[in-house]
Amino acid sequence: MRERFCTGHFFNTRLVLLLGLLSGWMTQAASVRLTRVAAGLTSPVSVVPLADGRKLVVEQAGRVRLLDAGNILAPDPVLDVTGRLAVLKTGGFDERGLLDLALHPAFAENRRVFLTYSAPLREGGPVGFDSTIRLVEMRLPATEPLRIDPNSERILLAIDKPFANHNGGRIAFGPDGFLYVGVGDGGAANDRGRRPLTGNGQNLDTLLGKLLRLDVNALDGRGIPSDNPFADGKEGRPEIYAYGLRNAWGFSFDRGGTHELFAVDVGQNLFEELNRITRGGNYGWALREGFHGFDPAKPNDPVEPGVKTGARGEPLLEPLLEYRHPKPKIPTNQVLGLSVTGGYIYRGRALPELQGHYVFGDWSRTWAGPQGQLLLARRPADEAAGGRWSVETLAVTAPVPWTGFVVGFGQDLDGELWVMTSDVNGLIPGKGAVWKLEAAAP
Repeated sequence: MRERFCTGHFFNTRLVLLLGLLSGWMTQAASVRLTRVAAGLTSPVSVVPLADGRKLVVEQAGRVRLLDAGNILAPDPVLDVTGRLAVLKTGGFDERGLLDLALHPAFAENRRVFLTYSAPLREGGPVGFDSTIRLVEMRLPATEPLRIDPNSERILLAIDKPFANHNGGRIAFGPDGFLYVGVGDGGAANDRGRRPLTGNGQNLDTLLGKLLRLDVNALDGRGIPSDNPFADGKEGRPEIYAYGLRNAWGFSFDRGGTHELFAVDVGQNLFEELNRITRGGNYGWALREGFHGFDPAKPNDPVEPGVKTGARGEPLLEPLLEYRHPKPKIPTNQVLGLSVTGGYIYRGRALPELQGHYVFGDWSRTWAGPQGQLLLARRPADEAAGGRWSVETLAVTAPVPWTGFVVGFGQDLDGELWVMTSDVNGLIPGKGAVWKLEAAAP
């Protein structure tokens, strides 16, 4: 999922709270009301709508649950892959597990379902590695009650990971019909332990630290689109669509406009960022973090201006925005949180003031307590002239107080947004909830 256990992420809680109170740089121009629609879950990470108004809720601990049109959770899971997962730290913090689910664009006809999860290290995997991320296909028969057939599993990709963190694993179909797959850089700090200086994010010979694009309609389910940047096989892995990412915990296509692709990237000690993803783009990690150069020997000291090009001479693309962690050497009036959680460009009707802007969140302002927050990134009017996106907190007017670790976001068929939270920072059963964003009371 995301990294939250580097030494730079352990802060004195009282200091963080004080810095948060000093965050005058953040405005609260917009507000929403949150309605809890489901509870009693275990770290829900995504909500996937079905055409009949029901929704699939993905629990990181390994189950897919059914939320009916009246927002009642069915008692029995639609799928249970707990026995196929790497051994998780049940009750404790763990970034592995069942990571995401996506329905094929022609799901109504072919009933194809795609999932990513953390499996035990595959037989023959590198000695000392932690686990293997699987991208798999299964089938969901149209019979009732709905049950994804676990025996229909077909493994499309298996990516070995050296460490337990930085899994990524988020998946989504693009408007082009191809499946996009986010993969973290492999874990630990500084993208270390692999290629010196550049790490996995800059290494085109690995799928770690990348956004992949696959044609799942090919016979083997993992065809290479002809316009993937390295599809010709002359350099790099042909599955790669974009690279230089640390841990993209959430990406989505704008269902309106020109269907742009947005991805957040979880930072290390200093900066969280939002990116607009383009084909072949290099987003800098571990040469850059946010708008700044990055030195793994001094990860708490931004390098200014830092390198601006990759090993191939390509430009390192800057994010649309960054926000900061509470660190002693960084101005305290720009603190927002510790770990970004990706969302969506809002295209619903309930919240017209958010229309066309990016709604997302931060996992928590502290490690110890559930102090997640909702955020809003506003598109600048002068973006073509170089204007930067702005970020502000999205105030929650009800319930008050609203607390939780913000784990994920979902979008329904009407373009309305859903938020997944947990009351704890670990995989403790019953502590997760699903909320719907609605207009604040007048």
